[in-house]
Amino acid sequence: MGIREWPASERPQDKLLAMGVHCLSDAELLAVLLGGGGGRSAALDQGRELLQQYRSLRELLQAGRADPAPLGLRRYGVLQAALELSRRHYSEAMKAGPALEAPQAARQFLIAQLRDRPYEVFCCLHLDNRHRLIAFDELFRGTIDGASVHPREVVKQALARNAAAVILAHNHPSGIAEPSHADELITARLRDALALVDIRVLDHLVVGDTRCESFAERGLL
Repeated sequence: MGIREWPASERPQDKLLAMGVHCLSDAELLAVLLGGGGGRSAALDQGRELLQQYRSLRELLQAGRADPAPLGLRRYGVLQAALELSRRHYSEAMKAGPALEAPQAARQFLIAQLRDRPYEVFCCLHLDNRHRLIAFDELFRGTIDGASVHPREVVKQALARNAAAVILAHNHPSGIAEPSHADELITARLRDALALVDIRVLDHLVVGDTRCESFAERGLL
């Protein structure tokens, strides 16, 4: 029996509309996003198969374009678009939210943005004089081992955003959030460079697989 012949309460799309998106399983959410796959099998079956093949929802969303099978390029694009929409939604909510004065206030946002990147990304949260978010900017991208960070460009972007303070952040694709000696050196250089234009560095957060380490909490600022 095809999915359209199921009772309305069991069809993912109808269930979402009747009961809310939070009531759907991972496989049902995938079915809503990906559709029926050209009639080869029911959308829900495809969602279940993908979760089995990739072992978890996180691994599925991390699937790369270079290795699309069994996901396929079309479905890869749909999932990546959905993931990027959620990131942008989170970013907008951060701008309207409370001041980012404590490390914990920025942790969840940065983990959502950076944790699963296959390469290192250096970012900056630009804040106004009340420590509210002006913008989140990805400034430098690197390889799996690191990204080159240029203080001049960081200062230039902070001035362009009219920031009064910044929170620096980068990820470690290895999954280990422990700051390196190189991380400490570049943080000191950026702090001193930004201080020359009266912009304060509130923190530098390093995002790993399950942790997000704070330079401020460690007394490294």
